[in-house]
Amino acid sequence: MANVGQRLVLAFDFGTRRIGVAVGNELVASARELTPLMARDGIPDWQRVAALVDEWRPDLFVVGLPLELDGAELEMCVRARKFGKRLFGRFGVPCEMVDERGTTREAKTIARQRGHRGNYRDDGVDGIAAVLILESWFATCEGLPRNI
Repeated sequence: MANVGQRLVLAFDFGTRRIGVAVGNELVASARELTPLMARDGIPDWQRVAALVDEWRPDLFVVGLPLELDGAELEMCVRARKFGKRLFGRFGVPCEMVDERGTTREAKTIARQRGHRGNYRDDGVDGIAAVLILESWFATCEGLPRNI
């Protein structure tokens, strides 16, 4: 595993039909979107996930936690946590959850600014949301010692 500050991170925007994916480098705190994963009732094709893990060799996973505006956790939070636990269980890579409130709305705004006018699911909003989740994680952790 890379030292703190030098880790490669894969981030996920969990959804029941699509799971947004982003990759980023902690050292430069930058992220970019990857092709979203299709899912059936929140279950991705684990072979595709394994291919991502093989390609990127992440030191950490970050999964967005879809909290309600008041901070309450509903069913999607339970499912996102379960997804994070499965990532850790299958690949042995540590996983952190991060508050993702507002990322979908912001991702839709970004997609519109990029000229996308159709169905937001077809316009890469999932990947944009995953980037926002990862950038949020980078910002939250800046300058903090992290033991993972």
